[in-house]
Amino acid sequence: MTSIPTTHFAPAAAPAHRTIGYWLLACAGMVFAMAIIGAITRLTESGLSITEWKPITGAIPPLNEAQWLAEFEKYKRIPEYRLLNSGMSLAEFKHIFFWEWFHRLWGRLIGLVFFVPFLWFLATRRIDRALGWKLAGLFLLGGLQGFIGWFMVQSGLSERTDVSHYRLALHLGMALILYGLLLWVALGLLDPAPAGQRAAGAGALRRHGRIALALVALTAVWGAFVAGLDAGFAYNSWPLMNGHFAPPEMWTLEPAWINPLENTAAVQFVHRWLAILTAAVVLGLCWRMRRQPDLDDRSRAVALGLAAAVVLQVLLGISTLLLAVPVGLGAAHQGGAILLITLVILALHRIRRPVI
Repeated sequence: MTSIPTTHFAPAAAPAHRTIGYWLLACAGMVFAMAIIGAITRLTESGLSITEWKPITGAIPPLNEAQWLAEFEKYKRIPEYRLLNSGMSLAEFKHIFFWEWFHRLWGRLIGLVFFVPFLWFLATRRIDRALGWKLAGLFLLGGLQGFIGWFMVQSGLSERTDVSHYRLALHLGMALILYGLLLWVALGLLDPAPAGQRAAGAGALRRHGRIALALVALTAVWGAFVAGLDAGFAYNSWPLMNGHFAPPEMWTLEPAWINPLENTAAVQFVHRWLAILTAAVVLGLCWRMRRQPDLDDRSRAVALGLAAAVVLQVLLGISTLLLAVPVGLGAAHQGGAILLITLVILALHRIRRPVI
């Protein structure tokens, strides 16, 4: 008797799950944009221009000259104005105020775009209990991110002329976590059983992919250290740092272990070579995925896009450094990091462990 070969069909996403998945992708896209706006806010030194946290009424900017002057007077009381920007005109203040206000407004819009549809999905019973808890957790993380943003700003209002680079890194790190979770849940709803998960070598690729994702995230967070310490404005040469592979002033702080976290030279050195290591690991993942004989074509295409993205990100990083961090390139470099995270997560989803 002749056996009839069986064909495995991946289960399609339910219509309701597809709608929720696309909504979550839209929210993730807004978080992506938020990170770019945040980079511009940091690069234009705008983050301390609003000295109060008003979650509701703060959405309305000053509407007349008297209100603008009142906001300007509040800014004049903090060390950044007194020590760095004394003599700033009202027009110049309005420019930096805009970016911080827009950054905060965009965060409020993300919360609104998430919360209102979430309530509607709950009311129409389109969300099961397990998914409901995941989405509630994402909403709480978004609220926590807003608090962390204010926690960061507070660090620069009394004794410093800028925010703590540790708090800046925490703020970016939480944004990356929130973005990654939104993307992962959305992909799970839109493509619950991707073909790549059936590949013979999927388990080994998953382990490699997790390491790659961790390194990309770590490099991005170290980039926040670089930004917070203005370390990108020093050692604007590559691959050497002012003629040295490792400049001698890298170890001037005591105790020695604090240098990679707080010494401008050491922080930039770590970010540079962590980026090269990350690029090598990510390119290795791409090579393995392309070489995997039973991996599906869509997964191979993701690997090819990931390889192109990591090369672009390295070139953006070097260009940003050599040109002493122009605002456009600096923002593009942060966007490139999130694009890399996007593609690594997409690659991991393609080879995810089958859900039984």
